Amino acid sequence: MTTRDMIERYGTALAGAVVFIVFAAIAPRFLDATNLVNVLKQASVLALFALGVTLALVTAELDLSFANVASLAAVVTGYLVHKGDPVALAVGAGLGVGTLGGLLNGVIVTRLKIPSLIATLGTAAIANGCAFWATEGVAFVGRWPTSFTALARGTLLGIPAPILWVAAAALAAQLMLKQTPLGLHMTATGDAAEAARLAGIATARMKLIGMTLSGLCAGICAVLLAANLSSAAPNMAGDYLLQAIAAVLLGMTMFEPGHANVPGALTGAAILSVLNNGLVLIGAPYFMQDILLGLTIVGAVALSASTLKRAAFAV
Repeated sequence: MTTRDMIERYGTALAGAVVFIVFAAIAPRFLDATNLVNVLKQASVLALFALGVTLALVTAELDLSFANVASLAAVVTGYLVHKGDPVALAVGAGLGVGTLGGLLNGVIVTRLKIPSLIATLGTAAIANGCAFWATEGVAFVGRWPTSFTALARGTLLGIPAPILWVAAAALAAQLMLKQTPLGLHMTATGDAAEAARLAGIATARMKLIGMTLSGLCAGICAVLLAANLSSAAPNMAGDYLLQAIAAVLLGMTMFEPGHANVPGALTGAAILSVLNNGLVLIGAPYFMQDILLGLTIVGAVALSASTLKRAAFAV
């Protein structure tokens, strides 16, 4: 592998390591164990959102509804927990709402032939309206059972639960994409849909599965957010929209340049979480996070423009 190939594959990850080292040197308490654990927990939920977007993007479809779908799923979960229904029912309902949202996106894209950019924006608006309709704009808050909150606040062998959840989800996604016929068919559909179709791959089904899996990841995030905060608000996942997209775009500049990939999405989420945390610790103005996020998105899109264009507007 040439030096140029090394830079293309790992340059962004190395840049993230440099950012970490800089904050370790200049940000007070950045290397404190408590702070690093908080960074990892924040990165975990972001990584789960990014993982969902990645699974849709692998099939050349773009999901912009995941944050609103997650908020709706959190509201449903929070409502059931709040009124004392079994935790298993509440969790199942949250996962179900997320999955159905992704399935709806897939049906609109594959059956109605509407570009995913437009389809998922429409779904996002519907989910947002339903969330506010169900709550009348008021969050569900209370002392919820530890059997529910432990899903996000618990630990196993000292490892916070969100880290374990994202590790399991990422491992499953990576094995599926790289080691199973389904994953290979999804990748082939994203790389060259017409050639894949002519080769006998059910490309519409692959896109439907990719979008549905994105919704499932949104549902998982909804449950974790509600469990961690002991509350559920109709817009609680809104801040993750651009963050998760930026994480995926960063991921497309490394490991498999130009392609959505699981290791890249995880690394992108970690880089953004470190950046946000470091900026807070050094007392940077709050708007610097948004400015740097915007620059990150523009820069990453410049390196992955063709893939994103195909994902957003292909039918």
